This record gives sequence, C-alpha cells and structure tokens, in this order.
Amino acid sequence: MTTAPTAAATYWEPLWSQGRRYRKLDDTENRLLEDHLGSGRARPALDIGCGDGSLARRLAELGYRTTGIDCSPSAIALAAGQDTGSGHDPVWRCMDITTDGLGAVAEAAYAVITCRLVYRWIDEKAAFLDRVRHLLAPGGTFWVVTEIAGRRTATDPLHHLGITPAQAEILTAGWSTVHTADLDVLRCYALRP
Repeated sequence: MTTAPTAAATYWEPLWSQGRRYRKLDDTENRLLEDHLGSGRARPALDIGCGDGSLARRLAELGYRTTGIDCSPSAIALAAGQDTGSGHDPVWRCMDITTDGLGAVAEAAYAVITCRLVYRWIDEKAAFLDRVRHLLAPGGTFWVVTEIAGRRTATDPLHHLGITPAQAEILTAGWSTVHTADLDVLRCYALRP
C-alpha cells in the first residue's frame, strides 16, 4: 500500500467521504454477471475500484472468495462497515491498482477480475490491462462495465462521459473471447485470455 495519496485517491477520496454514491447494481446487470461468471465454487475474485462494495458482495454471494480494492479509504471503510461477520464477507484493501505493487493483493491469480464504472477513469489503459492480465488466472474472466461515449443526449450534463471507440478497442484487443451486452448507456464486457 502506498503511503502518500495517489492522484486517483486525491480525486476520489473527497467524493466518497462527502457521501457521493454511484449507480447501483440492478437486476439486469446482476443476471448478466451471473450468466457470464457463473458460480464461484470458492475461486478467488478481485473487484477493482470496489467503492461501497456492492459488486464485491455480489461476487461473494455467487460463491467467490472476493477481495475488493479501492484507492479511497472512505470507500473501503463504507464497504467494510457493511460486513455481516458471516465468514463470507469480502476482504477489503485500500490500494491503487495502477501504482501500488501487485503484492498488495490477496492472491497470485484470480478466476474473475471485475472493474465496474472504473475503466474510463484509468489514464494508462494499456498498462492497466497488462496488470489485469498478470493477475488473471488462465481461463479466467475480466468483467468490465463502462459507459460508452455518445449514448447520452447532447443536453445531458454528463454527455461527455464514456469510453471512445479507440478506448474500447484497447480494452478488447488481445483477448481470445470477447462477449458484450448493452445496458442503456453502459456496456458490459466479458473478456477471456
């Protein structure tokens, strides 16, 4: 774990600490997640940018041994504050996946790595994807949910959000299998080596 806040933490920490919350998982997204990832069978999963822990908890419910990481200490505290003590709660780590050493994650390889509403914010996308590939177990799945540029109306104040076709191409290049599903302004990607 880094000792000084990263640029990402400097941006996200005030938002989480001031009560900002983001799009909740809905039934459609949960069904897609189950269809593409299936039962965890106690295999390890990593949720990058876990925020309040909703997706990490869903992975745990599906039977994955889940670790949730986020660069915001407030997000990690929020996620951990919802633990049930059942023995199936995710492990929470405050780290920046783009700058911290990969030794800070709990496993050497993950059957599933998720990245929900985070990819568009990654500056060095190719380097980030190299890190993900390093952590993904053979035959594993990288699950990405991200906004696609141009899906909002021009009058929407958030119309500038989303990844461009070029950024989507960087995301999908080099995977043997690419499955996508659209959810309004979002696209879900199931990527396999």
